[in-house]
Amino acid sequence: MPNFKLKAEPGRQDFTITYEFDAPPERVFKAMTDATMIPRWWGPRRYSTIVDKLEPKVGGQWRFINRAADGGEHAFHGVFHLIDAPRRIVQTFEYEGAPGHVSLESLTLEERGGRTVATAHSVFQSVEAREGMMQGGMEDGARETYERLEELLAKK
Repeated sequence: MPNFKLKAEPGRQDFTITYEFDAPPERVFKAMTDATMIPRWWGPRRYSTIVDKLEPKVGGQWRFINRAADGGEHAFHGVFHLIDAPRRIVQTFEYEGAPGHVSLESLTLEERGGRTVATAHSVFQSVEAREGMMQGGMEDGARETYERLEELLAKK
């Protein structure tokens, strides 16, 4: 059974991703909120990631840029609404290439026998906005991002 699981039911404006990491929640949370670690795992491998801004606190902002080898960029940003280390993060997410399509993301990290089950639930403003994200390659990008994070966490 694959580790990456995506539940995206037709006609709904949300989806849920689950992924199990072989690391405790504290390590997963740190990797997700540490500006020095994020470039090592965030986004597909074909891009380098630049952390333009990262303020992991309630009301704090974040902005990451994926840069292609040819110099092309894709930027993403949001605002943190809840930081409950090491269990939960709630934030907005917006791809700057599709401004105005903001989703609300809730990430829960649950310990199970020294491992962490991450559950990310994203809610979009409309079914169409969610479908646009899905058709834009979100599933492949998210899968690769989680796999890269798993590889980083395996390096003790």
